[in-house]
Amino acid sequence: MSIKNVVVVGAGMMGNALAQVFASNPDLYVVLKTRSLKEDRWAPIENNLDIMIARGAATEQEKADIISRIHFETDDAAAYTDADFIIECFPEVMETKQQLFCHIEEFCSDKCILATNSSVMSSTEIGSKCKHPERVVGAHFWNPGHLIPLVEVIKSDVTEEWVIEETMALMTACGKKPVYCKKDVPGFVANRLQHALWREAFYMVENGIADAKTVDDACKYGPGLRWPVMGPMENSDVVSIELTKNIHDYILPHLADNHEPSKCLAEMLARGDNGFKTGKGWQEWTPEQILASNTGLREYLIDYIAKQKAEE
Repeated sequence: MSIKNVVVVGAGMMGNALAQVFASNPDLYVVLKTRSLKEDRWAPIENNLDIMIARGAATEQEKADIISRIHFETDDAAAYTDADFIIECFPEVMETKQQLFCHIEEFCSDKCILATNSSVMSSTEIGSKCKHPERVVGAHFWNPGHLIPLVEVIKSDVTEEWVIEETMALMTACGKKPVYCKKDVPGFVANRLQHALWREAFYMVENGIADAKTVDDACKYGPGLRWPVMGPMENSDVVSIELTKNIHDYILPHLADNHEPSKCLAEMLARGDNGFKTGKGWQEWTPEQILASNTGLREYLIDYIAKQKAEE
């Protein structure tokens, strides 16, 4: 891997998380590009690390090392001129991302990789106005970016192979699990899988097959327990291709195939129900339940990291 200088553009929740990830590698010089230098700029990263330390997923020395490798910068030339890899964590507005990359190209070298952390937008379109769109690549971290291992590396219609190889190597060197999406399609890999499941889940609730909690429990206590060690392709091989085909011959005609969002979503929004934001969506949520859900997910992910570290 030839990448040594990494720049993260945007110091929001995801930008701070990504800076932390890259700074975990002692061979990288990490710049967090911000509009201004706030006195509490270290707080989000320190808070992430303190929670990890409390659950055995990091040490005080690792925290000190990571903090020492992150350099906040407001000046464009100082941030971008020597960069090997620049990743943006800007709002999901196409024109904003396009303008940002065009601006960065005024300062960075022709061989600097420009990566977008967009969760939905086309890397081909984001890079379409660049002088060198062939060095633009998607690198989609999943939130929380410092805890979930997956990073989707998305090839645009013109991305050169060396860009993919360097990006995959960088993610691996920082302890992530990169997956290669060979075509720039909406949803990339994981979101397509996730929303195919959501479509069926919503269909079952909408049609009275099961209530929302039952659908969640069916996932959490059934196939969800298997997914960390066995994905759908491996599972199909385990049960046999013959059985897979026989099941699909029978069940596929009965699965949801709608191309519009569930009508339940529009009905809930019309009532003012917006999930955790209002305390009611598919289910009703107390403040205590909302806190427990958010905290439980992060603790689960941190404990996963702690277990991985213990096994190394």
